[in-house]
Amino acid sequence: MTDTTDGELGRWQTFGERAIYDSPWVWLGQVDVEVPGGERFWHHIVRIRRAAMVVLVDDQDRVLMMWRHRFLPDRWGWEIPGGLVEADEDLADGAQRELVEETGYRAGRVDQLIMYQPMVGAVDSAHYVFVGRDPELIGEPTDASEVARIEWIPLTSVPGMIAAGEIWNSGSLIGLMRFLMKAG
Repeated sequence: MTDTTDGELGRWQTFGERAIYDSPWVWLGQVDVEVPGGERFWHHIVRIRRAAMVVLVDDQDRVLMMWRHRFLPDRWGWEIPGGLVEADEDLADGAQRELVEETGYRAGRVDQLIMYQPMVGAVDSAHYVFVGRDPELIGEPTDASEVARIEWIPLTSVPGMIAAGEIWNSGSLIGLMRFLMKAG
C-alpha cells in the first residue's frame, strides 16, 4: 500500500458547500471542490446518518438473519439486523436498539467488527458492524414492518447463500464476510 500523504498528492480541496435537500435522514448537496490540476466545480454529494448492524451469533455457530423485501430494487434477501443511529446515540447502543426493534433479541455483549463507507466519492454514510454474542430473546420485534421472517442460519451456509445471491446487501455482505474471515 502506498502512502501519498506527504505533499498531499492527489488531494481534492474544498471551498464550501450548499444544501439542495435536508431531512433528519439524508442531506443532499453540492461541495465546491478543486481537483489536482486546478479544475474547480460543484460536486453532488449525499450524507446519511451513521448506520450500525449486528452479526448476532449463538453458541451453535448460527447467525440471526432476517428475510426481507427491499422496495427500491424490488428484491428479497437475507440481512443482518441494523439501521440508522441517532445523532447523539452511542454506536453500540444504536446497534443493540436496532437488533431489539427488528428481532426481539438482545446481545449480551457487542464488539465492533468493522467500519466501512458503502459508496465513497459521492455518499458519506459510515456503517459500523458489530458482533453480538450471548443472544437473549427479550420479546417480540417492535417494528414488525421490517421483516417477513427471522431465522437462525448456520454460519457454514452463509458462503453458499452469498454465492446464490440470497445475501446481497452491502452491510450483510461486509459484516458476514469479515466475521467469517476473522473466525477462519
